[in-house]
Amino acid sequence: MITVHHLNNSRSHRVLWLLEELALPYQLVVHQRDPRTLRAPMALKAVHPLGKSPVIVDEGRVIAESGAIIEYILTRYGEGRLAPPAGSEDGLRFTHWLHHAEGSAMPPLLLKLIFRDLPGRVPFLIRPIARGIAAATQRVLVDPQLSLHAGYWEAELARHPWFAGDAFTAADIQMSYPLEAFAVRAGIVDAYPNIRSFLAKIRARPAYQRAIERGGPLAPP
Repeated sequence: MITVHHLNNSRSHRVLWLLEELALPYQLVVHQRDPRTLRAPMALKAVHPLGKSPVIVDEGRVIAESGAIIEYILTRYGEGRLAPPAGSEDGLRFTHWLHHAEGSAMPPLLLKLIFRDLPGRVPFLIRPIARGIAAATQRVLVDPQLSLHAGYWEAELARHPWFAGDAFTAADIQMSYPLEAFAVRAGIVDAYPNIRSFLAKIRARPAYQRAIERGGPLAPP
């Protein structure tokens, strides 16, 4: 049985969701973030050297990275579900979005989080300076990148109801976290009706809700 090392309120929600969609049994080990720093606990380093989540253990194999975990589960247990045929047009889109989520989408979202919170993490006397630097960096560098990416997602979801085409796939599971984070960190999701519709559709899926019930609520900071 697959063991999932799950960090509360994190990307690892996607692994639980995938397993619920496939109706696969799994053992859940929940790790809690530090309530002050929001960092993962040191206990995760006993599972994987980077000390991050998600990590799964299956038949002695320790597998990290969301995309790699999704590919492993689909290859070993998917039986053709939640992935288009390899080499098809939908299959090419599937591969693109599976890697786009962490490779291109998350970096500007991470920068948004860092510069949004930076003024509150420095000594009080230099907070006005940090606040000015953070605001300028977001305005000049981060926010234009977020707008560029959001426009790309919005246009793709206008062409197809799901990221890989007409059918729901694991690419939508992988892309869910960047879009959830975008809705919180950018705060302008109402300007993107297709993104808003996508988020409503995934949150309504029974497997998504079961993953929340098992792993806890998802509210990216």
